[in-house]
Amino acid sequence: MSVTIIPLKPTRSELLQYVKFGINLYSDNPCHVPPLVLDEIETLSPKKNPAFEVCRAQSFIAKRDGKIVGRITAIINDLVNKKDNQSVMRFGFMDFIDDAEVVDALFEAAANWGKERGMTTMVGPMGFSDMDHEGMLIDGFDQMGTMATIYNYPYYVDHMERMGFSKDADWVEYRINIPETIPDKYARIAQIVKTKYNLKSVPLTSRKIVKEKYGKPLFKLINEAYADLYGFSPLTDRQIDYYIDQYLGILRLDCVSAIVDENDDIVAVGISMPSLSEGLRKSRGKLFPTGWYYLLRALKGHTDTVDLLLVAVKPEYQSKGVNALIFNDLIPAFNKAGYKFAESNIELENNENVQKQWEYFEHRLHRRRRAWKKEI
Repeated sequence: MSVTIIPLKPTRSELLQYVKFGINLYSDNPCHVPPLVLDEIETLSPKKNPAFEVCRAQSFIAKRDGKIVGRITAIINDLVNKKDNQSVMRFGFMDFIDDAEVVDALFEAAANWGKERGMTTMVGPMGFSDMDHEGMLIDGFDQMGTMATIYNYPYYVDHMERMGFSKDADWVEYRINIPETIPDKYARIAQIVKTKYNLKSVPLTSRKIVKEKYGKPLFKLINEAYADLYGFSPLTDRQIDYYIDQYLGILRLDCVSAIVDENDDIVAVGISMPSLSEGLRKSRGKLFPTGWYYLLRALKGHTDTVDLLLVAVKPEYQSKGVNALIFNDLIPAFNKAGYKFAESNIELENNENVQKQWEYFEHRLHRRRRAWKKEI
């Protein structure tokens, strides 16, 4: 049977089918970590996701014999295109069976949608912003993923190369052994930096205070710290409010480190979270009827792994050892909670400053992923 491409209407029922396909395709794969279904639907919904204020998007599904066999979302981030003076269409949230006809039809539909709107290049997988999943797995297919990353089959890489896509950027991920004590050099650097720049760690004891006092400054710090990174999309005020409401309320405060200056202005932050990978796998991305139980257990620390979601440092303090202050906070907290391992999540392969922070820890590179690029 031939392949039919259907532009998706962003209704809850159609988005639910779209998201479920991306989960069901990996139902027998022990390394795939599904997204939380409700979150994924909300991300793709123009009525819910404030990123649609600066982005345009169209999702497509591929059907054969009445059955969904692939999906892809084409995204135009007008904010980034204007900032970088480019005409780039992103593609993301894609999954497909191992079939060239299906893959070609999906990418042709996405490319045509972009070309009709003046785009000249397609890049991905990427989302609306850096808060979404990005980067196709190209190495480490036998490693369980994390809630913050994409898992895909090896055949995806073959199809990208077959279609003429080339590397635009690579990310690496590390699995880190958490030491029982703070490495001596890290402890010394932390003390020097603390004294030299008059910085201090803020005890975080209330989620309400974190949200009200540090929420907006935290995300504005991310905008500053990540401004020059590959494909970064600055978060708007509405996006910042959205993520404050969505994420800060569920953080474990012992997994967060905030560093402030003498004026109590935040200059660095490290945010981590107990790994939800096993919980998401057991729940298959659903909260009900029992998924909430597995996720709650993970949030309460019933795991030996912690995910390092982000580290952000104000540009004027970067490369000055401020990261040591963050891990000076987090390592004792990780040990107290019983975590043995940390997942770095994605880091650009050429970001030497970020990767230097792992040289004092036992670690191994265990996943690599790629953003692909092609003229259209």
